Amino acid sequence: MYLLSEINIYPIKSLGGITLNSSFVEERGLKHDRRWMLVYENGIFFTQRDYPKMALLRTSIENDILIVSHKEFKVKELIIPPAPDGSSELEVTVWNDKCIAKTYSKQIDEWFSEVLGFKCRLVYMPDSYRREVNTEYLQNKSVSFADAYPFLITGEESLNELNKNLRESLPMNRFRANFVFSGGSPFDEDKWERIKICNTEFDVVKPCARCVVTTIDQDTGERGTEPLNALSKFRKTNKSVLFGQNMVTNVSGRIELGSRIEILRWK
Repeated sequence: MYLLSEINIYPIKSLGGITLNSSFVEERGLKHDRRWMLVYENGIFFTQRDYPKMALLRTSIENDILIVSHKEFKVKELIIPPAPDGSSELEVTVWNDKCIAKTYSKQIDEWFSEVLGFKCRLVYMPDSYRREVNTEYLQNKSVSFADAYPFLITGEESLNELNKNLRESLPMNRFRANFVFSGGSPFDEDKWERIKICNTEFDVVKPCARCVVTTIDQDTGERGTEPLNALSKFRKTNKSVLFGQNMVTNVSGRIELGSRIEILRWK
């Protein structure tokens, strides 16, 4: 039996995540997941790949209000409205996609610029804007500011198998998954084609190719070499190191921690 053991969202792309007991599924991702993003003044995005210390910026949500703090710097918490009201628009770039985003006040931008050490801006993806997923594998599906797909799932047993190949075990937060499940065997998620959690069905699209963000300690912001070295020895396909599966859905609904994951179709 497979059971949902973690639900995670990452409101601001590449900043700290939030672990939830339940969440609402939307086509472009879990509610609030990666709807915000930090960009340079020219609108180009940046992530922990560029600045590992972004991991030290923590997020929380109270009554749909986003709160950002810094784990080490003694700065006042930043309170961010759920969506910019009457703000200007900015064309932003995330990977190869050009998106229209809403901007925030100068004060909010200055807060991030101060803690990160360079000028940057916070932007928000409005409901009115639709960003398409990677059309190489799928069409007519939308996604937030996530790298390519709305949902990422992986199993506890997959991590356990990986940790057998490491000198020091790593936590699941290295992989920034939306869903984590218990039960089954290592990498069972690779064999799934369609699953159901609560009343929501998901199509499992493709494996997730991992990058250097997995080598960053999410508690310290320090970069190492694992797990990419270990994964490359037994999880490498066509020059990509794979861990976890990307998913999409057609159905909105609430997901609850501890729910059973039903496999509707195997590959």
